Amino acid sequence: MRDLIRHVSHLPAKWMVPPADVVSVNEPSRSASSPRRIMQDLSRLSGTTALVTGASGGIGAEFAARLAQRGADLVLVARSGDKLEALASSLRSAHGVRVLTEKLDLSEPEAPRAMFEWTVEHGLEVGFLVNNAGGGVGGAAAKADPAVVAAMVTLNGQAVVENTIRFLPGMVSRGRGTIVNVTSASAFLPTPYLAAYGASKAMAQSFTLAVGTEVADAGVRVLAVSPGVTVTGQKSEDILPTMGRLGGLRQPEQVVTTAFRALDSRKASVVDGRRNALFARLVQRLPDRTTRALGRRLTTRLTGF
Repeated sequence: MRDLIRHVSHLPAKWMVPPADVVSVNEPSRSASSPRRIMQDLSRLSGTTALVTGASGGIGAEFAARLAQRGADLVLVARSGDKLEALASSLRSAHGVRVLTEKLDLSEPEAPRAMFEWTVEHGLEVGFLVNNAGGGVGGAAAKADPAVVAAMVTLNGQAVVENTIRFLPGMVSRGRGTIVNVTSASAFLPTPYLAAYGASKAMAQSFTLAVGTEVADAGVRVLAVSPGVTVTGQKSEDILPTMGRLGGLRQPEQVVTTAFRALDSRKASVVDGRRNALFARLVQRLPDRTTRALGRRLTTRLTGF
């Protein structure tokens, strides 16, 4: 954080903003003639089917647990079938809800269609969708494996878009529903050596905000939640403290709490964590050249690329 402050110390006073628990974008204002449908009560979700991708651990598993606590039946999707079944069994026992699992790799281009068709075949109406599955590939773009990067972009970007577009019409027709797209604090900053990762998350972020505006009067909540460095089990524990120097290490429980608070306050976008939120707000006010230089400096120092 000291490095960031040194970079921005020359900025005009109007660009420096006070810390906040979240950076948020509120829903657009409505005219008096534009009726607003009643949003579903997220504290009681009995009778609602919630689908969570990337549900085998970390943020996805925590979303599943919170939704089960509220009475939602669940569809859990991830690549690890054994972990899904273990979580499903635990949630059935603890909350008495119906939990189905589907082993699926959403980095494969046809996976979103297959997932949607699976829900149709099982007669499920998904009323709460969490697009959480994601992954990251780092390194110099000139040395990257095109196939590996393409799979990551498909997972982080295309799958989020397609899942949203497939499940959204049913929610709009029923006049209720919730979609949470898990993006990243990297969506706000061009990140050399994590270029495709940041870009894929920025795509999901922009898409989520735009779609949320489209359905603002349809009774459907659409939220982009942007975590910083979070302990999810996907990264080696020895590198996480280094990566978390800027915004601090966050836990899945904290991210999901941030998301539900944002849903309750009808925000369209939220960044998890006080320092992450301040960082995201500041970089959006910096000149492009400064932003790129800052991204390179931070990525190089924190990851060693």
